[in-house]
Amino acid sequence: MNVIQTTLPGVLLLEPRVFGDARGFFMESWNRLTFAELGLDLDFVQDNHSRSAGGVLRGLHYQLNEPQGKLVRVVSGAVFDVAVDLRRSSPHFGQWVGQELSADNQRMMWVPPGFGHGFLVLSESADFLYKTTAYYAPQWDRGIRWDDPDINVKWPLDGAPALSAKDAVLPLLKDAETYE
Repeated sequence: MNVIQTTLPGVLLLEPRVFGDARGFFMESWNRLTFAELGLDLDFVQDNHSRSAGGVLRGLHYQLNEPQGKLVRVVSGAVFDVAVDLRRSSPHFGQWVGQELSADNQRMMWVPPGFGHGFLVLSESADFLYKTTAYYAPQWDRGIRWDDPDINVKWPLDGAPALSAKDAVLPLLKDAETYE
């Protein structure tokens, strides 16, 4: 596994070893021992799979009091994946990092607890998989607007994204509940 540090400490881009030939490929996307050797001794409790149409933007989501770490990857299509540091005590508070994840590049991103997360579908559709370190707790579900000017994510957009009703009315960072 090749580990690439991003500009936000703790957020990692992971490149698994892919073994392929004319028949297809094999890759190991999760192995507790391998990840522990990388300093990521994680206990995942939930696996999620979402499919989204092109131009859909999901996020920026996070969960207070029961924060989730997320290991994310794309198995069909491509997305622009974003993590935002939402820890007020962090020197990187409000900063973001974005990477293209796709079925072709096989990259994964580790988004630690304390970060907001979102993605924009770049392809006609995308299947997005993610493991979480905490169960979904709807009472702690929070989010920040995708176009918050203080965060200023440079989404690769042509026009407005397709948003859920919930995501369309999320607060700005300055008005949101975040981590200490």
